[in-house]
Amino acid sequence: MIDKLDKPLGRRRGKAKPPESKTNLPRLPIVPIAIGIMALVIGAPLAWIFFVDNPEGGRPVANVEVNSVVDSNELARNLTVEEQSQTEEPGTGVIEVGNGEQLIVNTDDLPDSDNAAVGGLVRKDMLELSQHGYIPQVASNGDRPVDVYARPSISASTADGKPLIAIVVTGLGLSKDGSNSAIDRLPDDFTLAFAPYGKSVAEIAGKAREGGHEVMLQVPLEPFDYPQNDPGPQTLLVGQSVRSNLDRLYWLMSQIQGYTGIINHMGAKFTSSSGDFEPIMEEIALRGLAYVDDGTSNRSVAPQLAQRSGANFAVADITLDDTPSQARILEQLSRLEIRAREKGHAIGLATVLPISVRTLTEWAQTLEDKGIILVPVSALYTHHDGS
Repeated sequence: MIDKLDKPLGRRRGKAKPPESKTNLPRLPIVPIAIGIMALVIGAPLAWIFFVDNPEGGRPVANVEVNSVVDSNELARNLTVEEQSQTEEPGTGVIEVGNGEQLIVNTDDLPDSDNAAVGGLVRKDMLELSQHGYIPQVASNGDRPVDVYARPSISASTADGKPLIAIVVTGLGLSKDGSNSAIDRLPDDFTLAFAPYGKSVAEIAGKAREGGHEVMLQVPLEPFDYPQNDPGPQTLLVGQSVRSNLDRLYWLMSQIQGYTGIINHMGAKFTSSSGDFEPIMEEIALRGLAYVDDGTSNRSVAPQLAQRSGANFAVADITLDDTPSQARILEQLSRLEIRAREKGHAIGLATVLPISVRTLTEWAQTLEDKGIILVPVSALYTHHDGS
């Protein structure tokens, strides 16, 4: 009994057998295999580089033809002009851009310094590359976009006493179908203003110019009830730094090309603030553009600032479709005709609503019998450029 208690528990007599393995598979050489895989991963690309003739392999490649343009973004002060590159290929160089797109088009038929652009093209010497894209500038020979891109027209001095009416139709570019319909239906002497937000706004503006219309750019300015009433992205704001507002202006300017000037979208607060508005008006003038005030705010200091900066200027007399009905639009057009007969000319403002486009198209057909001449808005600018 004592002997049994002295023996270890759970031990049997005899030698213990080693546990049998579940499988009889041979052990794999893990380390050599891992080294081989690493050598293959590293060596394959190196072999491709050394033995395959593809110097651009492995790198993203994009070929973009961009000619030299003036690069001078002085902060709302001096517009510097550099000579154009002499290495450009003949027959190329006009750049039509918008929404970040850049296009080289043939310029064999484009005069170097004519006072009218050909076929809706944009003159390369009146483009400057900003951080957002190409924006207008005065050419080195002094040609200004306001003159080059204006639709040829008679003026008050050559109208033989007949009253002149200009109508600016705003809001184009937001709807492609609505914009194309307006371009096709409205007579060429209607001036078309483009909002800078549509996906195809640059393309549509180019079509308008090719069709003979004079075009403008709508720039959103801060109203008194902002941001409850928001004119849109990149709105120029009261109290912002000059640099910030100019950066926004450059973005807006880069969205279309070939326009004669700027027209405000809203902006009763901004246009009443001389300190905020003056650097913007100076920049507009320095870039050879005109400014049209929509006439909705009697507190606007645009006339004084335009005269001080030297910008060509006009102000709309009547908004035609504040109530979008044919009866109301015709009533406002009658008022516009009376205003034109009283002072020799008048400017109306309308939107690209279908009812407005249809009414304006039909009304335009009655002007010859009334002895009234429809002209682009550039024919009615007040000139502050010394001409």
